[in-house]
Amino acid sequence: MSAHLTPKRNAFFELLASHTTRMVAGGNATLRLITGLGQPGAQTLELIEEVHEYETSADKILEDLIRLLYESFTTPINRDQLHTLALDLDRVLDELQHVCNAVGAYRINETTQEARTMAALVADACLRLDRAVLALPDKTRGQETLDLCKEIDRIEHEVDTLRKRAIKAMFEQEGDDAAAWRAIKLRELYSLLETVMEACKRAAGTIEEILIENA
Repeated sequence: MSAHLTPKRNAFFELLASHTTRMVAGGNATLRLITGLGQPGAQTLELIEEVHEYETSADKILEDLIRLLYESFTTPINRDQLHTLALDLDRVLDELQHVCNAVGAYRINETTQEARTMAALVADACLRLDRAVLALPDKTRGQETLDLCKEIDRIEHEVDTLRKRAIKAMFEQEGDDAAAWRAIKLRELYSLLETVMEACKRAAGTIEEILIENA
């Protein structure tokens, strides 16, 4: 059998790990972007471009992984689940880029405590998702991997609750047209951050399904 039909088991997981490394970096860059808005020396454009570069690099990794799936006779776990997980992880970076693009497009030049907290939670979820992917190949770490996925689910609920509370508080305040426009922009930012968390939760759910099927 040709060598390319029997790739090393680790090749798939190495590609996934390379992807999540960029996801973590993208989450941290997004956190720095949101935290720095309105601050002296804020590197808004540079950080937006940084996240774009991570997303572009991750897209190339996704292409390599999908190519490997098609070229491989066997895979370490279910082929469809590997494909789904790769797409789920890529969606996280896509959504991070959407957050950054919105900051640039809507000229969001200030931040709030809620936005900073949500961005920090998103970065935390990306890190936990990375750790879950790294632990996935080791069956002896199944409980650890499952716990990480449950933590991501908890974080998503926390972000969703914070988003709803922040939006409600904004629109209960009276103000002029400028205040209304500010509220609209922040609502979009909050919603996009929540969408990143939903993508993290979806990827974590796929990992849980893989754990169950391969227990």
